[in-house]
Amino acid sequence: MAKRKKTTTGGRRARRSRTSGATTTLDVFLASTGTLNASQRGSIVDQAEVMLQALYVHLPLKRSMHATDPVQRLRLLRLRLTSLSERQFHDEMIDIFTDLRDLHTNYILPSPYATKTAFLPFLLEEFADGSNRKYLVSKMLAGFTHPTFKPGVVATSWNGVPIDRAVDVNAERQAGSNPDARHARGLEALTIRAMAMSAPPDELWVVVGYLDGTTPRELRLDWQVFEPEPGPSGGGGGGGRARASLGLDLRTELARRAKKALFNPRAMDAERASVSRSSRVQADVNLADTSAMPDVFAFRTTTTPSGMFGYIRIWTFMVDDENAFVDEFVRMAGLLPKTGLIVDVRGNGGGNILCAEKLLQVLTPGPVEPSLLSFVNSQLTLEICRRNDWVSQWAPSIEQSVETGEIYSQGFSIESEDTYNELGQRYQGPVLVITDPLCYSATDIFSAGFQDNRIGPILSAGGRTGAGGANVWDHELLREVLPGPKSPFQPLPRGASLRVAIRRVIRAGTHRGVPLEDLGVAPDETHRMTKNDLINANADLLAKAGRMLGALPGATLDVGVAAVAGGTRKVTLTTQGLDRVDVTVDGRTRATVDVTDGTTTTEIPKPGAGKHDVAARGFRGGALKAVAHVAL
Repeated sequence: MAKRKKTTTGGRRARRSRTSGATTTLDVFLASTGTLNASQRGSIVDQAEVMLQALYVHLPLKRSMHATDPVQRLRLLRLRLTSLSERQFHDEMIDIFTDLRDLHTNYILPSPYATKTAFLPFLLEEFADGSNRKYLVSKMLAGFTHPTFKPGVVATSWNGVPIDRAVDVNAERQAGSNPDARHARGLEALTIRAMAMSAPPDELWVVVGYLDGTTPRELRLDWQVFEPEPGPSGGGGGGGRARASLGLDLRTELARRAKKALFNPRAMDAERASVSRSSRVQADVNLADTSAMPDVFAFRTTTTPSGMFGYIRIWTFMVDDENAFVDEFVRMAGLLPKTGLIVDVRGNGGGNILCAEKLLQVLTPGPVEPSLLSFVNSQLTLEICRRNDWVSQWAPSIEQSVETGEIYSQGFSIESEDTYNELGQRYQGPVLVITDPLCYSATDIFSAGFQDNRIGPILSAGGRTGAGGANVWDHELLREVLPGPKSPFQPLPRGASLRVAIRRVIRAGTHRGVPLEDLGVAPDETHRMTKNDLINANADLLAKAGRMLGALPGATLDVGVAAVAGGTRKVTLTTQGLDRVDVTVDGRTRATVDVTDGTTTTEIPKPGAGKHDVAARGFRGGALKAVAHVAL
């Protein structure tokens, strides 16, 4: 057996990344964290018990599925507050919430943990080698150099533990709702640890075993700590109603921001330029190949063995204005080929649920049915719904539960169903979504809606989505919806916070009535990431997506409306893959035309005064396949 060659480094050759705070070693950071007194610890435990016992919508499910009782554990912790060290207290709080396997429901550590991320100066990504999992060093911290440890080497061990076993052990410390999600989060947390919700690493450094060609080597690397810049796009930063629409895995969002800051400095520079850019110099950016929301989207045309397709990556749904989010997606899609569109949401931890659900309409000709949300029935959820108009529709069924004994309230969508279909289809080609087990919350909801409304196939790069089926509210929002000195929600010390899954999500359409939590979205097909994917920009993954898109039937429909002449308007229809088109004005059918591929003209009576929406609805074999709109 070849002898391992050892080198050591504390990361001293790594250039400090451009972040909002200085980078320091883990031991220096831990020496400055401070302590909570018994009263402060007690207030955290008290508030956690209120939120879990009276508001946590998945508590009955979690007690059954994971055999855990967080309320009793909190009561036991209260008895031992003064006998625990600071680290032991935080560890126990984290463990109580982790055992729920719910990334919506969290204990947020106090300052300075809340804003800090521990990291190692590289990323590991998994690929398939036959039936085996292997782990590639895919990215290095900008400025970090080493003669043999560099992108492309394969990690073999972690502190002397075989790497696959090390990932599995770390996965059990993560709160993923299913095995696929836990494994993915275990891998991510090996090198990126957002300390708002994760305990700091136990070790001050790690020893990574890796292969330099065929030569086994080891390298010691220190854990370091920094503070990533917050995202520029908002997402729950508005008033109570906007913040109450969040569906977010905060841990994944924090890790995404950290990875971007550490390993993609060019993207951070572009983001900063976008944020600081005034309208006077907006023309300096070419929006033909750059999103106006660079932290949210990336887009391009991708060439695969099956043809050219559009590709849009959605990094996050964390945008306050869902209409601006949808408008930017439509603008980008309009610049891409109509032969098919790949929507890639891998690693997206969610955000604004309305962004996720209102996007669906632009990808399908038919009406979208949104998911439904329901509260757990309790006196506290009833009081919240009675005192806040924007959730008042849930109050009657919660009140009725005294008689019926129902666990959950009646389900409603966040907004009326009409608002999810105001815009209608804007991209007519076939569409495919790529997911992975790090997709969570609003991204779970988007993927479920895409599947439930039969928009297109789902291709996963790892298995089911992360199974986050809920709307999350934090402690600060709860203090806003039930304010005052007699509120059950009182201030927490030193910036600590709590988050709770308050409304569960029930799927619609083809999976009507099925909960998302713990189940996630099963893909139509799965792709195991290859070494070629990691080295060559997802080449094999996109090739498979291209094959799937190429096998789908397409239909296109363009409509042109001329000026009024002789009391009518001439309508020009350009079609492919359709046999009939209905022309409507403000939803009323004014002409029906049989068509073949090519151009057909018809006439409609002159609309009345004012603004009108002219829509052409294309059918094949009686099934609606494409819709085009013209605003007059």
